[in-house]
Amino acid sequence: MSEPAARHRPEARLHGGLPRRLAAPLGVLAAATAAFAWLGAVDPNEPGHYPVCPLLHLTGLLCPACGGLRSAHAVAHGDLVAALGANALAVAGYAACAVLWARWLGRAVRGRPTAGPRPRAAHWWALGGLLLVFTLVRNLPFGSGLAP
Repeated sequence: MSEPAARHRPEARLHGGLPRRLAAPLGVLAAATAAFAWLGAVDPNEPGHYPVCPLLHLTGLLCPACGGLRSAHAVAHGDLVAALGANALAVAGYAACAVLWARWLGRAVRGRPTAGPRPRAAHWWALGGLLLVFTLVRNLPFGSGLAP
């Protein structure tokens, strides 16, 4: 089949060439690598490098993201214990993103559709509930182990 005719086949448009299929996943990898490299180089533990959390500054309460930059800094330096101590939920989020990215890359390499099942409303409510419980527990005296 000639090349112009191949362009009109739906599966030819779906799969495209390997470099084209890999462009988006590798672009996301480059952006994430750059972000972690920046956080590895610019220590959030030293004052003045990053803005303070507005919720913590105004109320004294830890938000679910408090300690996330310190956690990413520790991950960039390979210190998983410090990363978990700074924000365990953020580390779980980094791991989940890595798994989803690997799945995306694998599907792109095999030429399969990269859009998987979409989260339903129940998934978003469960995530919101997890963030709320994490926030409440880390701000209570018995949950001080979750505070950065």
